[in-house]
Amino acid sequence: MALCCAISNEVPEQPVISPVSGHVYEKRLIEKYIKENGVDPMNGESVAVETLIEIKANPLVKPRPASATSIPAILKVLQDEWDAQMLHSFTLRQQLQTARQELSHALYQHDAACRVIARLTKEVTAAREALATLKPQAGITPGNYAAPAPQPSIGAEAGPEAAEPMEEAGMSDEVLQKLQDKATLLTAERKKRGKTVPEGLATVEDIKQYRQLASHTGLHSASVPGILALDICLKDTAKIVTGGNDKNAVVFNKDTEQVMAILKGHSKKVTSVIYHPNEELVFTASPDCTIRVWGVQTAQCAQIIRAHDAPVTGISLHATGDYLLSSSTDTHWAFSDLRTGRVLTKVNDPQSQHALTCAQFHPDGLIFGTGTEDSMIKIWDLKERANVANFPGHQGPITSIAFSENGYYLATSAEDSVVKLWDLRKLKNFKTLTLDDKYEVRSLCFDQSGTYLAVAGSDIRVYLCKQWQELGVFNDHTAMATGVRFGHNSTFVSSVSMDRSVKFFGMS
Repeated sequence: MALCCAISNEVPEQPVISPVSGHVYEKRLIEKYIKENGVDPMNGESVAVETLIEIKANPLVKPRPASATSIPAILKVLQDEWDAQMLHSFTLRQQLQTARQELSHALYQHDAACRVIARLTKEVTAAREALATLKPQAGITPGNYAAPAPQPSIGAEAGPEAAEPMEEAGMSDEVLQKLQDKATLLTAERKKRGKTVPEGLATVEDIKQYRQLASHTGLHSASVPGILALDICLKDTAKIVTGGNDKNAVVFNKDTEQVMAILKGHSKKVTSVIYHPNEELVFTASPDCTIRVWGVQTAQCAQIIRAHDAPVTGISLHATGDYLLSSSTDTHWAFSDLRTGRVLTKVNDPQSQHALTCAQFHPDGLIFGTGTEDSMIKIWDLKERANVANFPGHQGPITSIAFSENGYYLATSAEDSVVKLWDLRKLKNFKTLTLDDKYEVRSLCFDQSGTYLAVAGSDIRVYLCKQWQELGVFNDHTAMATGVRFGHNSTFVSSVSMDRSVKFFGMS
């Protein structure tokens, strides 16, 4: 119901009610009337302004008076609206241009900041590597390894290797006799040991209780993450060597937790490493087609062996400690003298032109195995340089092979999620370890006693030989594990991974 002023008969803007008459008035009108007369205009009774009661009502909306009542007036209204719209559009264009300039400036500053951050990150990484190199090396004296010719000290990244593969020097009768004598000695020592278990060897129960003891992620560059290869010095299993995606090899002491040497020289990633069992020497191989011999104490390259004209895929040290076996995607294996850097012989299988993916010496050193890209394991007689046995059965390129210390067993893996065990006396597969679906195996390793077998890939696993019982699974790596080795008497297990870490597992 609409209110109506008793004086003006219009809807009041500020309605009030008189307590003496009950009528509604416009506040300003009734106040003026009371001041002049002092009584209520409707009944003439006395009333005061203070006694008026305000009524809460919605504000009055008055209709807009008609303005465009003619064509000229309508045209003027439209013109005013057009002008206002144009002014608003002009203002928006100015604001857009300002916003674009500010955005361009902000993007430029962001790009500059990203470049500075990238440069600083690279400098920090380089500083950390330099700091690791400068860690105390008290008591180290120059090694007794003498190279036949002076070699430059490798202190920076090397350029592409342009040298051609070396010519074969041939295997002399003296070399062949040396190989035979060593094999005879090793066979005699193995028979003397018999089946006795080495004193202090970790037991099955010990292995089952292994847990992560330490993890080191600062050995290789963070800008090109990934460790691809691992080996342990048999004379002192506290010393390890790793090969990385950053083209470097690193020698590390797990007891002192110090980097002993950073070996720089390869022009591509380091995919295979070996620590000499009796000398302070390290061997590295790379897709840059070279094999390098390093002195650990000097961190310098003593020899560059150019046995192949394609990426080197595997290396193995002969039991004499003087010769090196290598395999390559050029389908050849090579046998080189690491003291002189000469290639003694280089052989391929004329019946198979597939790339070789790995190579490993038998403990006696007279035979060795190679893996091929077409899923074949080939056994070779070193003295005769002849293929004496083939083991088919895998699917995909062979990723790793390992001989047991007793000389009877050969473990192999490929891209088929299994590990096959072969009996070298019967030349047949006697056991297949089936792993998880899509499990990738990158490295196999028997311990020095031939009691345990370690598998590295999607995780780290340790098996008991003969029973082939799984003793432990370690899932601590966050990426693919690429290498695994046993410590002295299997008292610890070391592994490396694409997550840039070196981990040690043992009794906590």
